[in-house]
Amino acid sequence: MSAPTTSHLFYQNRQGRPMLDQARGVYMWDVDGKRYLDGSSGAMVCNIGHSNPRVLEAMRQQMDKATFGYRLHFETEPAERLAARTAELAPSGLDKVFFVSGGSEAVESAIKLARQNAIATGEAQRYKVISREPSYHGCTLGALALTGYAPLTAPFAPMMQPMPKIPAPRAYLDGLDAADPATGHHYADMLEARILEEGPETVLAFIVEPVGGASTGALVPPAGYMPRIREICSRYGVLLIHDEVMSGGGRTGRFFAAEHFDVVPDILVISKGFAAGYAPLGAMVAHTSIVGNVMNTGGFLHGFTYAGNPLACSAGLAVLAEIERQEMCANAARIGQILKLELHKLMDRHELIGDVRGEGLLLAFELVADRNTLAPLPEDWGAFNRLVDIAYANGLIIYSRRTRGGYAGDHFLIAPPMICNEDHVAEIVAGLDRSLKQLEAELPCKPAKAN
Repeated sequence: MSAPTTSHLFYQNRQGRPMLDQARGVYMWDVDGKRYLDGSSGAMVCNIGHSNPRVLEAMRQQMDKATFGYRLHFETEPAERLAARTAELAPSGLDKVFFVSGGSEAVESAIKLARQNAIATGEAQRYKVISREPSYHGCTLGALALTGYAPLTAPFAPMMQPMPKIPAPRAYLDGLDAADPATGHHYADMLEARILEEGPETVLAFIVEPVGGASTGALVPPAGYMPRIREICSRYGVLLIHDEVMSGGGRTGRFFAAEHFDVVPDILVISKGFAAGYAPLGAMVAHTSIVGNVMNTGGFLHGFTYAGNPLACSAGLAVLAEIERQEMCANAARIGQILKLELHKLMDRHELIGDVRGEGLLLAFELVADRNTLAPLPEDWGAFNRLVDIAYANGLIIYSRRTRGGYAGDHFLIAPPMICNEDHVAEIVAGLDRSLKQLEAELPCKPAKAN
């Protein structure tokens, strides 16, 4: 059956794309037979690649049993097994799991659990959740209140409870040495200053991506930052929430990105690569004591219809099994190093690139008008959209956002599936090289050369 000639769908804009026919491994094909290399894993989702036969078979087997069981009517084996496996993978002490359908739901769940824990422990005056700017934590109103990305938040500001922000630790823009722990402490101490400014007794939590996602373009925090953040939160009784919606699932070379920093949060959230695009799935994982406090005082006043869906959980189990069977975390670390090196070589050939950053296969590069000052390209050039379109026409899918307030600072995430190899890296880099040359030829003027 062919698609209707007139679409009744709408999403963010009127931009059209070809009709998808099929996807396998790192590649996708449209109905005209054109092949695309999925260089961003969709929206950093398809971590294990497309159409993995073992995952599909696990889902078929579950379909033969049941596709839905409401959590208040039945417990299901896939949900119980996935919760147990998730607790095994999570940092020590975080062994209570609440399933959701996606990242925004996971973040909503985390801040509502944190709030109910405060009420349960006699600290109802705590309600403020500090986050960073820029940041992105989801599209629901609660998650948007934590998000520091003006183009997405400004239209809805009158409908939200404003939450305090601190600057993200963008050492590369501030001319600081990211390898120096003093740099990490400099940025982390901004959290302490904000807690004191707000009144420690009112601050509920701090939410942070251990390795940045779309809003900061795979920002890796400076040395010393994450441990100092943990120390500050503990000092003031502020819960630390790790948003691993994008970084979790092995993409950075560890299953959770926080493992790179040996820091344990009080609550973490994961989605995207958790079921790798095979089914809508996410999770909040919380410390036993927090869940105990809430359950002992009436239970968790929260939930979603599809929480713990057995089909989604069976997909999640199979995805985790494939990550382990194919040693994808190790591959993401190894191939990520190769890809990052190639992106730096690309930077040597293109003055337009001002920074390359990231961890594992969560990588990004940022375009600049002047590499000496890192001044961004003029906003009205629209480079963040144009390069995506050029690459797409060249058969390469990449993902863009703007780093600086959401209005400037064009950056591009390069995050292929964790099954990619050296040949795929070469194909990605060749596609980027060709696309950057075309973009440079279109720009009104050339970027300033580095000194």
